Formats: sequence, structure tokens, C-alpha cells
Amino acid sequence: MERKYPHLSSPITVAGVTFKNRMFSAPMGGTDITNDGCIGPKSTAFYELRGKGGAGAVTVSECMVHPQTDGSHAYHLDPSILNSLACATYTADAIRRHGSMPSLELSHSGMYAGTYMTDKSKQKSMNQWGPSDTVRPDGVEVKALTKDMIDDIVKSYGEVAAMAKRAGFEMLMIHGGHGWLINQFLSPFFNKRTDEYGGSLENRCRFAKEVLTSVRNAVGPRFPIEFRMSGSEFFDEGYGLEEGVEIAKQLESYVDILHVSAGTYQRTFGITHPSMFEEHGRNVYLAAEIKKHVSVPVATLGGLNDPAQMEEIIASGKADIVYMGRALLADPYLPEKVMQNRDDEIVRCLRCFTCMAERAATSTRRCTVNPIIGREIEGDEVTKAPVKKKVLVAGGGPGGLYAAYTAARRGHEVILCEKESELGGILKSEQAIPFKYEMYQLTGTYEKLAREAGVEIRLNTEVTKEYALKENADAIIIAVGSSPLIPPIPGLDGENVVIVNNYYKEKEKVSDEVVILGGGLAGSECAIHLGQEGKKVSIVEMRDSLAPDANVRHRPLLLQQIDKYVDVHTGLKAVKVTAEGVECEDKDGNAVFVKGSSVICALGQRSRTNVVEELRDCAPFVRVIGDAAKVSTITNAVYWGYHAALDI
Repeated sequence: MERKYPHLSSPITVAGVTFKNRMFSAPMGGTDITNDGCIGPKSTAFYELRGKGGAGAVTVSECMVHPQTDGSHAYHLDPSILNSLACATYTADAIRRHGSMPSLELSHSGMYAGTYMTDKSKQKSMNQWGPSDTVRPDGVEVKALTKDMIDDIVKSYGEVAAMAKRAGFEMLMIHGGHGWLINQFLSPFFNKRTDEYGGSLENRCRFAKEVLTSVRNAVGPRFPIEFRMSGSEFFDEGYGLEEGVEIAKQLESYVDILHVSAGTYQRTFGITHPSMFEEHGRNVYLAAEIKKHVSVPVATLGGLNDPAQMEEIIASGKADIVYMGRALLADPYLPEKVMQNRDDEIVRCLRCFTCMAERAATSTRRCTVNPIIGREIEGDEVTKAPVKKKVLVAGGGPGGLYAAYTAARRGHEVILCEKESELGGILKSEQAIPFKYEMYQLTGTYEKLAREAGVEIRLNTEVTKEYALKENADAIIIAVGSSPLIPPIPGLDGENVVIVNNYYKEKEKVSDEVVILGGGLAGSECAIHLGQEGKKVSIVEMRDSLAPDANVRHRPLLLQQIDKYVDVHTGLKAVKVTAEGVECEDKDGNAVFVKGSSVICALGQRSRTNVVEELRDCAPFVRVIGDAAKVSTITNAVYWGYHAALDI
């Protein structure tokens, strides 16, 4: 067959190992990690799905090589730990049996070893070790590694590498980026040593070379070793791209692939893991420049999810391999869809950070657009229902669409009704905000999947009690969403006021000086967009802080953007909207006026409970999902919709 993306779909052979395509699954940590570092069965299933979806390689992250100095946040491979090798072997096998190459990332956290520990009881008792004596920003003392300790850590890299090969891993990634130990030695900011490991670039590369030599001696010549490095650290005291090129040149003879990432986890999170405020592929230029100076294959990554962009990266010679992390959570089958010319079915990552925030908050995984993530062990196949039933879905937002799609895959007769002329629900409003456009695109993807699965979609059709009874469905999924909360503030019905949900239809009404009422997620993101357009934007918020509804990974990056573009007024209550702005009161009852000839109302949403009550008894099986049940997130709407359909 003629492949639409021939370069992306072409195999690559490295150190005697042939990878079936150039789309690799980036290192992502699992969830059910035991205190002694074993890979749990949920994590094995998590990695297997990426292999099943067609990735050329799947990297298991991170295996910490030296528990004596790094009792950190992920796996260990230790023959003294019962099931350690067995769990790793089952995981490598689960990836390999689908034709993907299993890779294991070997790492040491260095001075951050106790920060993200699995065993929290040891968190405060551990000594922190790094290249140099220092005190971390959080006040934790860091001690410099001695030469004997360095030698022991180098030896441990080789020992763990040998065990990884024994377990069935067919490639190893040595983590030398993101502010972990090897990066700490490479970086002039972290490394203040005056011995043979500090000072000159050659000396700062010495530890990395010793580690890579130890690994090579352990695994032999025809076994791919990949070195992950930050092409630039992106802060003033660290190294930039020019020195990143020199580091790559120093290390290329020791490795088979140079994997060029960016930044440090602690200082540049939104660059290392590009947020929705960054361009897709914002770090590719680092790999492209390094590739000009080395002879080994170069891998790149950084918010990539568009096959056309990734094809251009490979075809133009910017890199030889592209890695994806979050994109393969949103759609694990992205590589397979690319290989089969089905790229129009790809569910795009929204870069919303739900996946990473959930792991930080609850030690689980979740993806906004893919309800299987974190629950792969339950199975990703939708089985046919024993009895075909008629299913009526009321509402064409993301939850309703995914519920309809899933019910149709189960073999049911599915009718989805949307009272408006366009699908998408609240996601329609995202089309006017460029950094959230993929949320708007999600509707089109879900619609395509639903129609191809056999869903009948009826637009301009409201599901009333009479309509539902006439259809006589066996099951009704109520996904009618929510409506904007508009309190009785004088002037809020004026011509200069736009409801945030309607901004995409009325953006021409918005002047160059805008007041946004409500500093939740919707109001804050709209404010950033307007500020990026050059408008003078003010937020009025009753609470003391903005966007408490944003997740813990997205919120700090959102607030950085707020600082750039928006004037913030917290602790104020709007009492009247005028043609010139908003009259407010502070907590002490003092009058405050916030100027702006346009006002955007973003004061929240309210569930359409009246519709829910009307439809509650219109079928034997009734399930309420999404905002109709509780004003919440796209994540919950999709997840509840998926499981509602599975229950029919």
C-alpha cells in the first residue's frame, strides 16, 4: 500500500535492532509501583497498550539504579527483591509481543532523590546527594558525592542494565536530562566541583561517559543505548543550545541514539512538557541543531500529536525518531492509525495535564479524552452486548458523543439527539481560543467515530419527555450539560456584555478594554487569549485566588500567563455593570470601579436539572452523565459516558 506518511511509517535499524516505525512512546511513569520498586500489573497493562497501539518502541520509566542514594519515585531492578525481575520481565514481554521494542529508562535523581518517593516514610530521613554541596530551594541540604560513591553508582548502572537485558528489554535509555543526576553533573549551575568531574565541559561529561561505558560493558555491542539529554536547560545559570551541541558531540561515540529533550523538571516544567500555551514541537529545533553536528540517530519530542508535522520532521532531516508521551495516552493507537492511513480518526491530546495532575494528586492515571487510561488492566476491548437494545442519548457534547460511540460499538441501536444545530456542547466555545482549539476539534473526531460505529445523529432535536416516550428506548443516557450561571446583577443583560460560552459567536462585540467577571478556569483562559490579542484585560473575582478549578499541573502555567497579560482584582464582588465598566465592592464594603467598555460573564455553570427530572422515568435504564449530573470536567463526562454505555 502507499502510505500517507512514508517517512514516519518507515522502519529504522539501530545497533542491530529494527524498529517498525519512527513513532516511539516516550518515558512515562506507571502507577501501582510498590514501595520496593516493583512494576505492578496495572503499570504493565499501561505500557502494553502503547505496544498494542503500534509504537515502534515503548519506554518504561524510570528505573532508579542505586537505592542506597536514590530511593526515589519509580522502579528498581534488584535481585534481592522478590518479584523485581519477574515484574520487569512480564512488562517487557507484554510490550514485545505486539511487535514493539521494550525499552527501560535508567536514572538517578541525584539531589532530588527524596522529592517524589514512593515510600513516603523515608522521605525526610534520606540524605540527598548531588555533584556538589548545596542547599535546595526547599531548604533541604545536599551533599557532594565522593569518588567512591560515584564509582559505586557507575557500577550500579551496569548491573541494572544487565538485569534489564536479562528481563527482555531490547533497548536502554540513560536519562541524562531534566535536572536529574547526570544532568546535574553536565550543568554548570549544579556542578561546582573542582576535581576531574567539574569545571571544563570535558570534566562535566566524565560521569556520563563512565555511566555509558558501564552500561555498554554490561549489554554488549549490538544492543541500542539511547541517551536522553536536555538540548538546553532554559535558565540563565544553566547551559544553552550551543553547549548542548558540545555535550552531544562529547557523548555520541558512547551511544546509539541521542534523545534530545529540554529543560529541567523543577524549573521549566511547561517547556520540558510543553503546555497548551506553547507551540507544538517547540523543542524540535534543539534536536535539529544537534543533528547537524553528530552522526548517530537523533530523537525529538515536545507536544507532538500531528502526523503531518511529525512526517515533516523526519522527511526534512530535523530528527530520525519522534517520541510522544501524552499523545499516546489520548490515543494509544495513533501509530497504528498513521501506518494504516487512518489519521483522521486520531483523538488528539489536549495538553491539559489531567494525566500528570491525576498522578500527582492521587497516584493514578487519567486522560481527559480516553477513559481507558489508568484502567488498562480492565481491558480496552468493547465487547458486544448479549442483547441488542435501543439507546437514546440526549445531548451531543463530549460525554454524550463518547457514550453513543461506545454503545454503538457494543452493537446497540443508538440515536443521539442534539437540540442545537451543531454538536459539541460547551466545547463549541473553544474554537475562538487558539491554544484550546484542539478541544473544539475533539467534537469532530468523536462525531466521526460515532457515525462510523453506526450512531444516528439528529441535530436540532430536543429530547423532551414526549419525544423520549415516543422513541420508546430501552435506555436513555442524559448528557444535556449545563447552562451559564447569570446572577441578577444590574446591567449584566446589557449590550456590552458577552456570556463566555458565546464569545466565539460574538467576539466582534468585544472592545479593546475588557472586564471579565469570574476568575475560574473559563474566565482565566479567556482573559489570557484576549490579552494575547493585545487587549487590556481585567479579571474581577470574589475569591482570593484565580482558577481553583484548574488542575495542579496546568494552574501554575496558567497563572504565569495571567501575570503576563491580565490585571487581576480578587476579593471583589460585582454589584453593577455599566457602559464604562463594573462597579464592585471589596470585603469591607468599599466601592471599587474596574474600567472596561466590554464585559464577559464567566461566573460558572449550572446543571440542567429540570431536563434531567423530566427524562428520569422515560426508559427502564436511565443514566445521567457529565455536567447534567454535576458541573465538572470533560474528563468526567467522557469517563461516565463510556461506562454508562458499558452498563447497558
